[in-house]
Amino acid sequence: MTSKAFSLINYHNLNLLFELFIFIKFNVKIHYSLFYYLNPPTSVIPSIQNKAAWKLKSVITDIPKGKLGKKINYGYRIIKETYSIIGPQAKDKSKRLAGNNLTCNNCHLNAGRKIGSGSFVGVMDRYPQFRGRENRTGTMKDRINGCMERSMNGRPFPLESEEMDAILAYLEWLSEDVPQDIAKLYKGYSDLEIPDFKADTAKGKLVYLKNCSRCHQQDGTGMKNQGHPFSGYLYPPIAGNDTYNDGAGMNRVLTSARFIKGNMPFGATYDAPTLTDEEAYHVAAYINSLPRSTKSNRDNDFPELKLKPVSTPYGPFADNFSEEQHKYGPFPPIISFYKEEYDLVKTK
Repeated sequence: MTSKAFSLINYHNLNLLFELFIFIKFNVKIHYSLFYYLNPPTSVIPSIQNKAAWKLKSVITDIPKGKLGKKINYGYRIIKETYSIIGPQAKDKSKRLAGNNLTCNNCHLNAGRKIGSGSFVGVMDRYPQFRGRENRTGTMKDRINGCMERSMNGRPFPLESEEMDAILAYLEWLSEDVPQDIAKLYKGYSDLEIPDFKADTAKGKLVYLKNCSRCHQQDGTGMKNQGHPFSGYLYPPIAGNDTYNDGAGMNRVLTSARFIKGNMPFGATYDAPTLTDEEAYHVAAYINSLPRSTKSNRDNDFPELKLKPVSTPYGPFADNFSEEQHKYGPFPPIISFYKEEYDLVKTK
């Protein structure tokens, strides 16, 4: 073999080794990123990184064994795989309560363990609580069934069902021994400076096409997982008949904008958003201008009308502002009215 041929073989081998190194590095990075997303270390949360006595529970390592652990794990599975357990195509027809193929995890990200996405961490300590939508004190079971009828566009769980019991067990497990300041940090959605102008759906569409359409598709109908009929969505629909209905909290522009700011596009966080407040505001308006199912009996919401959030996009109202303004703003004049007329501080 000539020295030239030997050099060429060595060069070829070096190329193969280099390509193998890149392949391994890339795949290790992908798998580490997935594990990191499912189980973020507490050190990534600036406000609680020095709280050595508390850490965010891991669904991989911290769920207890035995009957309780099985119940918690089933609750976790319902949150993550909602469509396959209670969705319209669930194998057990008696459990087909959800009217769409979303998962609870689509809004309560990381199975309710992510700050700024309606987290479940510490949530059990906030119930029972007064709920303006029903004008009475409600339990966590009431809150879950509210999501079932609105975000899941379906029917409520029987109060003593195995599924309700499992979800409560999971929420209780996540809420154990959570310090008050941490529970406050995890509560709700990101802060948003409410603009003093009407949301512009045309501007929102541009934001959507640039930042959202690759995953949620141009028409908002989402991207399905490949596989059998019960495999749900890789990226959920945000429009059409297989998503939240018009009575859901996410159909309010201010609520939706807060969620979007802290979570979208993928990779955004409550303390490192990708979109500006204005961009989140416009794109929330555009998304909620798209067609979706109508919630039945929504006129019965908020019997005490003055308790209705200002961005509720359907009447009746305890004011003379138009339905259009309640849907798209500007919201500050409505907020000022309720403060002056009823001494109520409105934020959504």
